[in-house]
Amino acid sequence: MSLQSTDPIADLLTRIRNAALVGKTEVRVPTSKLKKIVAEQLVKNHYLADVKLEDGKPRGTLVITINNNGENAAFTELARVSKPGRRIYVSSADIPKVKQGRGIVLVSTSKGVMTGAEAAKAKLGGEVLLKVY
Repeated sequence: MSLQSTDPIADLLTRIRNAALVGKTEVRVPTSKLKKIVAEQLVKNHYLADVKLEDGKPRGTLVITINNNGENAAFTELARVSKPGRRIYVSSADIPKVKQGRGIVLVSTSKGVMTGAEAAKAKLGGEVLLKVY
């Protein structure tokens, strides 16, 4: 059995969601540059507590801390928007709002992965990766 997923971001989100639902505070996932950037953006926007990279062979592991002991997860919904079968691209003017601005979307732009607000401010469009509320 292979560890390869057809959609690594969906796999990351599912692992985080499932760990939060059963009350775990930490989840370990095989690393990639994109997974690391997505997790760091979620930490920066206070939806996750922390993310660390552990080196290993053949590849490293991301250790994602969802929340501290005794706390609930900071997110209610963590969903993939653009999928391998259907990519969703938007211009800077059409970046969607999540729950009337209370959530965020992550957008993959030519300048890297950033939140929808940052992309709109920089007037950059791109692929809508996920939404968090």
